[in-house]
Amino acid sequence: MDHDDVRIRNISDADWDGITELEADAYTEHELSEGRAALESKALVSPGTCFVLDYRGRTVGYLLALPYPMDRYPDLTRAEETAFRSRNLHLHDIVIAEGFRGRGLAKQLLIQLTATARAQLYERISLIAVSGSDTFWSANGYRVQHGVELPASYGRDAMYMSRAV
Repeated sequence: MDHDDVRIRNISDADWDGITELEADAYTEHELSEGRAALESKALVSPGTCFVLDYRGRTVGYLLALPYPMDRYPDLTRAEETAFRSRNLHLHDIVIAEGFRGRGLAKQLLIQLTATARAQLYERISLIAVSGSDTFWSANGYRVQHGVELPASYGRDAMYMSRAV
């Protein structure tokens, strides 16, 4: 794979089949899959902070982020209906297709998100690390925020983390 063939762009309507498939592949086994309507609702709330990795016309990764108050997070069991006004941007989901992992593509998406957050004057980026991903997030500057209660729907080992933009 040549990195020149991979582009990061905002999500279009034609991307949702690929995004839904990637999300189901990544999360169904962990009982964290949300389904298409819930995923689309995140991007509708904040289309300028949601991206896909496009490899020769194929969706091989995505990132969904939306404004959310600190210490709060989307409910996995329902679609988003409200666009919060917040200086915190919540990175709800990032997935890279299995055959494309380990090539720095998640890092490229994070760089894009951070640049976008900075340009839009966000102060922090929060997320919930699931399925043991906290080591990846720690390596990228995110720190656990203790005292934030998380629902069982995020899994037993889920951790709320954040970093300054």
